[in-house]
Amino acid sequence: MTAGSGFTFTDAENHDVPVGVETAVVPEEAGADARVSVTLSPAPAPSPSTGELRWSCTPAAARELAAALVRAAEEAENASAEGPVTVRAAELRRGDVRDGERPMTVDGARTDGSTAHITWKSVEGRTWTQSYDVNTAITLRRRLPGTR
Repeated sequence: MTAGSGFTFTDAENHDVPVGVETAVVPEEAGADARVSVTLSPAPAPSPSTGELRWSCTPAAARELAAALVRAAEEAENASAEGPVTVRAAELRRGDVRDGERPMTVDGARTDGSTAHITWKSVEGRTWTQSYDVNTAITLRRRLPGTR
């Protein structure tokens, strides 16, 4: 899985520095161990006066970069080293991520007899509740450890 975005920053000497954000999920580095890389092309030289790399950008570019990093982190976290897992609706717990084109995260789960009431949250932040038979099979992209 790879996603990328590009931005231009200005270095300490007022030169444009293209910055790219990419995720490359290696199967053995999924979830919390996944890596998000920030690429610089060409790599800037340290400032002669301070010896450190310094960049600046507009607030809008900083917000775009932050949003790209959040999306890259979510994509890396949502990748599973084991592949999708299927659980009963009654076994869903907060933080589980449903497999599919658009990932949905379990925001809350409760059972009421033979019905499981699952509150989902989209990447965009929208939430909704769906009811399932407790034995309905739900395929997850990511399963968090622990209990409800």
